Amino acid sequence: MKQQKSDVLIVGGGFMGSATAFFLRQRGQSVTLLERDMIGQYASGVNFGNVRRQGRFLGQLELANRSRALWGRLPELIGEDLEFLPSGHMRVCYREDEIAELEAYAAAPEARELDLRIYSGRELHQRFPFLGPVVKGGSYAPHDGHANPRLAAPAFARAAIRAGARIEERTEVTEVQKVGSQFEVTTRDGRVFSADQLLITAGAWGQKLSTQFGEPVPLETFGPQMAVTEPVPYALPTVIGVYTKIAEEVIYFRQIPRGNIIIGGGFRSKPDMVNKRAVVEPRSTINQLQQMRRLLPGVANLNIIRVWSGIEGYLPDSLPVMGRSGNVDGLFYAFGFCGHGFQLGPGVGDVMAELLSTGSTSTSIAPFDIRRFASASNQQSKAS
Repeated sequence: MKQQKSDVLIVGGGFMGSATAFFLRQRGQSVTLLERDMIGQYASGVNFGNVRRQGRFLGQLELANRSRALWGRLPELIGEDLEFLPSGHMRVCYREDEIAELEAYAAAPEARELDLRIYSGRELHQRFPFLGPVVKGGSYAPHDGHANPRLAAPAFARAAIRAGARIEERTEVTEVQKVGSQFEVTTRDGRVFSADQLLITAGAWGQKLSTQFGEPVPLETFGPQMAVTEPVPYALPTVIGVYTKIAEEVIYFRQIPRGNIIIGGGFRSKPDMVNKRAVVEPRSTINQLQQMRRLLPGVANLNIIRVWSGIEGYLPDSLPVMGRSGNVDGLFYAFGFCGHGFQLGPGVGDVMAELLSTGSTSTSIAPFDIRRFASASNQQSKAS
């Protein structure tokens, strides 16, 4: 069968892949994106929807700031509304010593663009009177907010198509190889796609493809735990999340203008990667209700009307794999965003398009290099 050629071939149609396809077209690159199922079906479409910078690894804030600037240009940028609301984000804590940790983060030079403000005691409860009395302090980020994850990847994909990208859904990749200077990807239906450069944005399946090129990574998969309440009058524009080292206390919520309160956090499930299914853990939903009553006593009598999960990829250091391959010229990665990739989506797409088009990027992505796992995998190979 005749090969179908483009400058860049992308495997994986989540937020990162779709955004990269869009920005590559802005730079004049021909691009084909292959997605095994539907655009944004897995982590990209089922996450909480946080457009949050505060609380990130400080070395990731440069990328997050670039992404936030792009969020601020929606829908002008892609012609569609992702329901982005820069309504503020609040990290709260239950212990006095944690306030000092929030203050230290706010004082870091990398965090200066976030304009963080620390609240505690009487001032905290005057500013956020709906918080429970056990909340001791909080860090407020006025420029952060939230958006609708169900809309994001499909909207960027449609914008990429309008700009001239080729996007193939329901297209499963069976073989990926480099032949001479070209990458060749064969699909289950027998088609062959080729390109000068290959970008793997396959999320929780990214490590399977990186392993084929001799770059395994210790990626684990988990299912996020989400719930949504019945609608009530809109009164809570600020996104709230708990800063804590105790796993069961991790909870976050946002209210959308329709009135529903979306809740995330708690005990993640282990997805079935063969059947591509993730379940909601009943104990997690129960824990979410308990933690929400502690954080926001006013929700005690609200009903949960829907729960859901998805499939996300996590790495041991909670940082993604992003950048060029350490082994193969022309090969690039952007996967494993550890449950906090949604805010980064536009920025990752823009940075990867810049890197693929020019060979470098003005935004630092060095901490995310796949080669940070190379020594561990080599040691494991010698041991076996």
